[in-house]
Amino acid sequence: MNKALIIIKSPGIGDLQILLSNIHYLSEEIGRPITVLAQKSTGAEAVFKHDSTHVNEVIDLGKKDFFKVINKIKSKKFDRAYIYSDSVRLYLIAKLSGISKIYHYPFFSKKGKNFYKTAQKFTEKILQRKINSTSKIYWDNKSVQMAKKFYDIKTDIKNIVCGISASGPTKQWNIDNYIKLFQDVNNKFKCKFFLFAGKNDEVLIQKIMSSVPNCVSLSKLDLEQIIPIISACRFYIGNDTGPLHISANLGLKCLSIFCDSPPSAYGTWNPNIKIIVPDGETIESTVHNTRGKDKISFNEVLKKFTDLIN
Repeated sequence: MNKALIIIKSPGIGDLQILLSNIHYLSEEIGRPITVLAQKSTGAEAVFKHDSTHVNEVIDLGKKDFFKVINKIKSKKFDRAYIYSDSVRLYLIAKLSGISKIYHYPFFSKKGKNFYKTAQKFTEKILQRKINSTSKIYWDNKSVQMAKKFYDIKTDIKNIVCGISASGPTKQWNIDNYIKLFQDVNNKFKCKFFLFAGKNDEVLIQKIMSSVPNCVSLSKLDLEQIIPIISACRFYIGNDTGPLHISANLGLKCLSIFCDSPPSAYGTWNPNIKIIVPDGETIESTVHNTRGKDKISFNEVLKKFTDLIN
């Protein structure tokens, strides 16, 4: 019957986006929609809302719900599972759920792995062919048109999604730099800035909104409300964060600042993403603990972003 389950351990919104093409390829190979087991923080339920061709159900992977998760999936009688992780816990969940074919990363192999390339090689080994890491989020056009109307998103304006936050302070370019960048760009073009940050980033959001005109905060919206807004925009500027990867999969032209994470693993998977790294670093040398937020050239960001949106 080819009833398949894909299990994703990584909790981030961006992580799911990078894995998206793998999910689509496996579904197409099987010839039917699959079920995804992932944490709520990935936004999987919203991301697959209009993607019933590839995914028929999303099940919440609770962090401590070992036996609850087994009970959730055992009755569904999956005949195969694809685990994008080296986790023994996730393997046991699949095994104790009665799944006969289990594909997984080699156990205890996470250290030093390139996130997107590891996933891609894993899928290619299963399929026995090359795949493309670039993917897309499927969404209904009606809600996109509604977003355009409600937020007055017009084609003669540079509509820009701004990823001003990140998962940690070392990955965030200084907010004062973003304010100056937005002010300079706003002086050259007619712009509207959509600030994609979380509820814990209100201080950053308010600081920008008090200094830059034509800003819209998305912090009080959920992902299902945000996706059509991003889809109506054309450009992304910001840190290496979930909004970057969503924007890339929605076809936006993106410029991302990598201060303290490896662009080789999180930036090169999608050609929509252009990359800036700290002075003295390269795409290959920039890694976790590079700590380069104070070595990002403002003039380089301004020039590359101006070129991108011009």
